[in-house]
Amino acid sequence: MKLRALKSTAALAAVAFLGLGLASCAGSADAAEGGGEANAAGTFASESDTLVFGVVPDSVDTETNYQPLMDYIAQETGKTVEYHESTDYAALIESAIAGKIDVASFSGFTYVTATNNGAELTPISSIVTENGQEPGYYSQAIVPVDSDISSIDEFAGKKVCFVDPSSTSGYLFPSYNLLEADIDPKTDVTPVFAGKHDVSVQKVGEAVECEVGFAEDSEVEKSDAVKVVDETMVPGAPIVMSNSLPEELQTQLTGILSEVTIDEIIESGIESADSDAFRATFYSTEPVDDAYYDTIRDICKETDAEQCQA
Repeated sequence: MKLRALKSTAALAAVAFLGLGLASCAGSADAAEGGGEANAAGTFASESDTLVFGVVPDSVDTETNYQPLMDYIAQETGKTVEYHESTDYAALIESAIAGKIDVASFSGFTYVTATNNGAELTPISSIVTENGQEPGYYSQAIVPVDSDISSIDEFAGKKVCFVDPSSTSGYLFPSYNLLEADIDPKTDVTPVFAGKHDVSVQKVGEAVECEVGFAEDSEVEKSDAVKVVDETMVPGAPIVMSNSLPEELQTQLTGILSEVTIDEIIESGIESADSDAFRATFYSTEPVDDAYYDTIRDICKETDAEQCQA
């Protein structure tokens, strides 16, 4: 298995990814017009006693995975935390642009796309799943467990499962790596967008709709029907907050979410955090800032990716 280093290639300069057709939108003023509640100190997506927590639909377990963290935010802020799972990545981006979320878990690519198109967001931290781990996770190229394919170089001409056109580990980095292998992700393969990481893994394992594919490591490791033939480390997914929230609340959220461990969450009284399921997806958070996502911006510049453009 080969770990591909991220590097520039001349071939990438002429490549554009699938576009979302997002138009630039105004910030907090439009959010208020869209139904958010404003007061002298700031603007909320819904009401001043509620924080709307947005997520991308990564898997069937997404809400369960985030529930202890949402319970912790609710306890520490004294506000109701309302779960909002978008129908797809583009929908979460549009919600952020329209000011309809207060706090969210983005992928790095969706964060860059959203802010490039008018979303006023600040990254707070990224979740790590193991002690001593740095923010980041793997985008993995997968094939059926009994496949003879041993390299991403053999993906040409195949039906390839991607996750979503705005997924960092499920499309952007896989497309980059395919291009490094002289495989155009739009014309040299048959793209299939699975919608979720676990669905991508499932479809590759079944080897009917997809012969090969990509997904994040946390979902791949749950399956014994696929094997990994390539992987790339990608920037850790950010927990973000809306810049329109009251300044005092933004300071509080930064304090709550920038550096917190699962043990601290449990000790605070959040019983739902003391479970094997949550421990499998959360160990702590580590602070990240906007500059941390410059790697993704570099890819956008080199590829002229439409999602990155305002």
